[in-house]
Amino acid sequence: MVIRRLRRRIPLLLATALAVAVPMATTAEQNEDPYLWLEEVDGAKPLAWVAEQNAGTLKVLEAVPEFEPIHARNLEILNSSARIPSVTIRGTYLYNFWQDADHVRGLWRRTSLDEYRKSDPAWETVLDLDILAAAEDENWVWKGVSCLPPASRQCMVSLSRGGGDATVKREFDTRAKAFIKDGFSLPEAKSQVNWRDANSLWVGTDFGEGSLTTSGYPRTARLWHRGTPLAETQVIFEGKEEDVSSSAFSIHTAEGRYDLVVRTPAFFRGENFIRLGERLVKLDLPEDANLQGLFKDQMLVSLRTDWTIGDRTYPQDALLAIDLDQFLQGSRDFQILFEPSERISLGQVSTTRDSLLLTTLDNVRGRLYRLTLAEENWSREEIPLPGLGRVRITASSNDSEIWFYSYTDFLTPSSLFLVAEEKSEQVKSMPAFFNTDGMEVAQREAISRDGTKIPYFLITPKGFQANGKSPALLYGYGGFEIPMTPRYSAIVGTAWLERGGVYALANIRGGGEFGPRWHQAALRANRHKAFEDFIAVGEALVATGVTSREHLGIMGGSNGGLLVGASFTQRPDLFKAVVCQVPLLDMRRYNKLLAGASWMAEYGNPDEPKDWAFIKTWSPYQNVKEDIDYPRVFFRTSTRDDRVHPGHARKMVARMLSMDHPVYYYENTEGGHAGAANNNQRGYATALDFAYLWMMLR
Repeated sequence: MVIRRLRRRIPLLLATALAVAVPMATTAEQNEDPYLWLEEVDGAKPLAWVAEQNAGTLKVLEAVPEFEPIHARNLEILNSSARIPSVTIRGTYLYNFWQDADHVRGLWRRTSLDEYRKSDPAWETVLDLDILAAAEDENWVWKGVSCLPPASRQCMVSLSRGGGDATVKREFDTRAKAFIKDGFSLPEAKSQVNWRDANSLWVGTDFGEGSLTTSGYPRTARLWHRGTPLAETQVIFEGKEEDVSSSAFSIHTAEGRYDLVVRTPAFFRGENFIRLGERLVKLDLPEDANLQGLFKDQMLVSLRTDWTIGDRTYPQDALLAIDLDQFLQGSRDFQILFEPSERISLGQVSTTRDSLLLTTLDNVRGRLYRLTLAEENWSREEIPLPGLGRVRITASSNDSEIWFYSYTDFLTPSSLFLVAEEKSEQVKSMPAFFNTDGMEVAQREAISRDGTKIPYFLITPKGFQANGKSPALLYGYGGFEIPMTPRYSAIVGTAWLERGGVYALANIRGGGEFGPRWHQAALRANRHKAFEDFIAVGEALVATGVTSREHLGIMGGSNGGLLVGASFTQRPDLFKAVVCQVPLLDMRRYNKLLAGASWMAEYGNPDEPKDWAFIKTWSPYQNVKEDIDYPRVFFRTSTRDDRVHPGHARKMVARMLSMDHPVYYYENTEGGHAGAANNNQRGYATALDFAYLWMMLR
């Protein structure tokens, strides 16, 4: 299986965040912020304001000459039958969720391994979301599925109304291809479920007053037995109200089932417990260590800081293994399975029945390894890759020795590889959606304000000359230990590179390109370093003649929206265009909006004067000024984003307009934090992005 972080610590772009009601603002807050009314997501007045802003923006951007051809090409790409159908290994089948022009909401379907190897495999439909939505008169959006191994006959299907994180969960029988009457079912909420066995689920949800943390996550982990009313589920663990969350889950392996509980007091911190019978035993690990899983009765742990035990120190970002029974009996004699270096960091950790799989980042380029255990000795082999791009373990299972990985880089279409019987074969490849002739990729470095070298990738189009005249788009994220790595983007290629644009990807601090230390270098009081790094890359693009201020644009979403928001308010002279997607912007109130309180370990607590002292220096909403000439920013968000509140973007736009700073604004009424619920919406929104960029930068 592809092991997820067992604490369920969820970065803004990658996973479910649980919302709480927006607290009533005090009179002082209302006096300080005249746009608090825009935080009322579905209020008549705010929605009328949104409609007015949308109309003005769409009239302009849809008229840009590049919009229609980019929009049409986006839809061709997103709905292409030549896309790689990514799969999950469940029992004897490979499952895939597929959307195209004929299946707008999507198909959950399956096939066999032998059939999947074919160029045009035959698929069996398990659930047709378009038919289901029509039959139930619901705006269903697929949000995934959790199945009970090894057979994966029993599953909990998650369906969202409009694409938000809140979902309805229902038990589904994959053999009958139908929902189970009187099976497990959860009403719409931001719930967590995991199978323990055929007749019991681990569950965390909103049970009423006191059942959620201040971050909006479940505070209790419960065991739900079949036939028992949801309200009567057994409480296994109860965290604190000020925690981020508490959750319980099972890891199913060939050696047996492990029941675990995780309390997460803050992002990247937690307490791990194993359930032995009816007893919870706390695992004696550093609070910031990450329990990566269990394999062959070995406990796998990665470190976010150095860990000294006796006279031995295990280094930050190392992956450690120890026999679980020996650990519970007091041993701390870990084996080091991966040891980092300055520019090499740990990536994914996954398992099959008999193999432990690792990816690493070597100067932001991927490498892949397979480890096996025999008589307490680990052996290790590197799996060769086609080039120096990104590798991802895409599917594996604890019940099988087959697994899949993908490879991609900026100019090479993605390929999918199958490993079976210890042999690797390419089984799928994406077609070349754009002509790469004459394009070049380079890895360069910029020098940040404090002297730190910041790497970035630069992709230049055919005929490029470093004369400062090329339109250039700089993308970044810089948060939550998420690395920005090379990948083939057909939309960036066709909408930007093929038309003559330059693309740059910044590997700034706050991300995970060089492990935990790179992330920790831009936390809280040091958050400004992420912004300085990004600005340094922009300055380097101008200084080296790649582009000029008149042709330089920046783009980022979620935490990346905060990044570009802080960058253009600090250096409005450097950027001509800004695409600010589903952003955080009002850092004075972010911890009061939806799941914002769970991110205070990243940004700081604005209610603490010592933290607000540094947050206020870069919070975009508080730092936009009336007498400064800003670029005309394009803000884009979603009404149904119940992770990062749309009020961030709404209020920023309202404030800038009140200061006579023209902006563009588009708010999709569906889509959740992804900003789009289906391929049609994705194709449209990204066409708006690139139409804006060409209008501003050509």
